[in-house]
Amino acid sequence: MNMFTVFMASSAAASEAVTEHGEHVAEHGSGIFPPLNTATYASQLFWLFLIFGALLFVLAKVLLPRLGGILEDRSHRIADDLDSAARMQREAEAAEASYEQSLKDARAKAHNVAETTRASVSEEIEAELEASELDFTKQMENAELKIRKTREKAMANVDAIAADTAKSLVEKLFSGKVTLAAANKAVKART
Repeated sequence: MNMFTVFMASSAAASEAVTEHGEHVAEHGSGIFPPLNTATYASQLFWLFLIFGALLFVLAKVLLPRLGGILEDRSHRIADDLDSAARMQREAEAAEASYEQSLKDARAKAHNVAETTRASVSEEIEAELEASELDFTKQMENAELKIRKTREKAMANVDAIAADTAKSLVEKLFSGKVTLAAANKAVKART
């Protein structure tokens, strides 16, 4: 015998007992709470197992696979999100490294441009200084030449002025007359 037949036989016996008991209760008017009535235990157990089995079947075949699918989808989505977060982090690190490298290259380029500019400005300044020195040297030579000419001119006139002054002094000091030629001869003899 299988379990189902045993269960059905016990259920049938229980229902016979219930009907007999129900007639007996109706005669006596007993006020026992039906779920606690031992005469109805067999039918109560039958319906309990039947409904529990049906609920278990619905859970096993319908609800649990759906929940498993939902949990599996969620775990796949979480895994995908973690993978994409790790990928984005690697991309961000690569972008940061690229940014740092480009910043380093830009600094090196700016340094090179500054050095090149500094060198070219230094060369221009040196060239201008040399040109200024040459111009200054020429102006100095021209000024010295003018001074020499002016001195020579002045020196040429000094003898004449000295002779004239000597003549005036001698005339005033000695009250005599001196010729300009004699004063020139005396001044030339002294120099």
